[in-house]
Amino acid sequence: QVQLVESGGGVVQAGGSLRLSCAASGRAFSRYTIGWFRQALGEERVFAAGISWSSGAPSYADSVKGRFTISRDNAKNTVFLQMDNLKPEDTAVYYCAADRSPYTGYAYTQYNYWGQGTQVTVSS
Repeated sequence: QVQLVESGGGVVQAGGSLRLSCAASGRAFSRYTIGWFRQALGEERVFAAGISWSSGAPSYADSVKGRFTISRDNAKNTVFLQMDNLKPEDTAVYYCAADRSPYTGYAYTQYNYWGQGTQVTVSS
């Protein structure tokens, strides 16, 4: 089992950057695939980025590709989401999630463990 805590959200102007962190407690963090999902007000929770525990390969939604970068530091039990060139449509609550599968899934139903979320607001 793993517990997740997100941080780093805030308010930023369009074109700005934020770095989100997902800190995990529990055992065997290095064996969890981590996904970042986001949920805008009144909309469904959707995949933004993920990183596999087995290959270390990142995956991105088309909407964030080239602007967001996901990375992990297993020694610190932390996954980061660097968000650059932010747009107003990136405004959402961002959640990190963990799953034991070696594959990065795009469906939120794959993930068993979730953080509480952190709000990101991008003003135009």
